[in-house]
Amino acid sequence: MTDYKDLPEVEEDGSSFIENGLKKARFYCQFLGKLTIADDSGLEVDVLGGNPGIYSARYAGIRASDQENRKKLLKEMVGIPVSKRGAAFKCVIAMVSPEGWELVAEGSCRGRIGFKEVGKRGFGYDPIFVLPRYGKTMAQLSLEAKNKISHRGKALRKLKKGLKNFTGL
Repeated sequence: MTDYKDLPEVEEDGSSFIENGLKKARFYCQFLGKLTIADDSGLEVDVLGGNPGIYSARYAGIRASDQENRKKLLKEMVGIPVSKRGAAFKCVIAMVSPEGWELVAEGSCRGRIGFKEVGKRGFGYDPIFVLPRYGKTMAQLSLEAKNKISHRGKALRKLKKGLKNFTGL
């Protein structure tokens, strides 16, 4: 998108990651007349019924910063024991061709919500998303390690496998 100036924004008003990912990919494909890949992703916290979910980027408000979103989530998690802090990063990547072919791939990464921010790498909820298997937050991992296990990395690998059957190319 950085190659194109003054692109209109797409309102993410779908009720799922799939709806929002497809909406963005379809819109920009039609707008640009080019094969387009778009994603929608976020954090689903078990004890919060899947929230913030599709509202992850604007959880603390429409123009909220990553830090404000993390702060709100940590406040909501006060008093929740480790055993009930399960969560998953979810990602949907949608590919749409001008000819109307569509491909959707999903990925997820399970972990839990920590009690405080730890780590400087990454963005969004990475500093509070703990990976018990690694004993670290997502924000403490190297980019290489993160790409191997992350929701986006998994979705991209599935998309790549699906390209074999994508007749829109």
